Amino acid sequence: MPRFAPHPERRPALVSGASSGIGAATATLLASAGHPVALGARRVERCEQVAAAIRERGGQAVALPLDVADSGSVKAFVAAATDAHGDPEIVVSGAGDLAAARVHELDPESFAAQLQVHLVGAHRLVSQVVPGMVARARGDVVLVSSDVVPSPRPRMGAYVAAKNGLEGMARAMRMELEGSGVRTSLVRPGPTLTGMGMTWDAETTAAVLEEWVGWGLARHPYFLEPEQVAAVIVTVVTAPRGVHLTLVEVQPERAVEP
Repeated sequence: MPRFAPHPERRPALVSGASSGIGAATATLLASAGHPVALGARRVERCEQVAAAIRERGGQAVALPLDVADSGSVKAFVAAATDAHGDPEIVVSGAGDLAAARVHELDPESFAAQLQVHLVGAHRLVSQVVPGMVARARGDVVLVSSDVVPSPRPRMGAYVAAKNGLEGMARAMRMELEGSGVRTSLVRPGPTLTGMGMTWDAETTAAVLEEWVGWGLARHPYFLEPEQVAAVIVTVVTAPRGVHLTLVEVQPERAVEP
């Protein structure tokens, strides 16, 4: 007898931050693998565009409003997604945004807002989903972190603090869920071309990049595409039962020089 029953062929998935970037790419890739997906974000109209494209290709997808900084919104999102597709088997927590400012120049409310989205928001989501996974003795939770955890970057102090907290929470969850059949995994992307930071003005962007270079944090100019990170997330959740990819860091490869 195998130690674990295999994954169900159909695994309902919830993806937060699914209106663009890594979240949208992950939802699309999960749907292409045959899993129904619920896409959640504040920009629900953007989620609907992604969901419509999934449905046009024969997949199952529903777009739902989600603000991970609001407990009521998270509860409503999980309830509506469950009504649409059934009990969640996969949850990918990727909601977030990024403010570029030095820690001592950031007002406490703005600092706390980063923690609310990247850390507390992730907890709101898993607290609504994981108890049911434990009851069914299976499920995958993927928390999207960042390489700022091992290599902090200036002007991103609140984001750095939030992602460190997220990884600490994930490590505690792995210990608490050991033997439950539920896997908690971290995917830690390096520089990725997403919507985060795209609203910065030219002066802010130049200052950020200059400081990153000064600290030796820019090895080359290449960035990951969201679809590349999404492929790693799907690899994590589709690993056979009995295998747990606990932490996967993804970095862009430098191009081969001619």
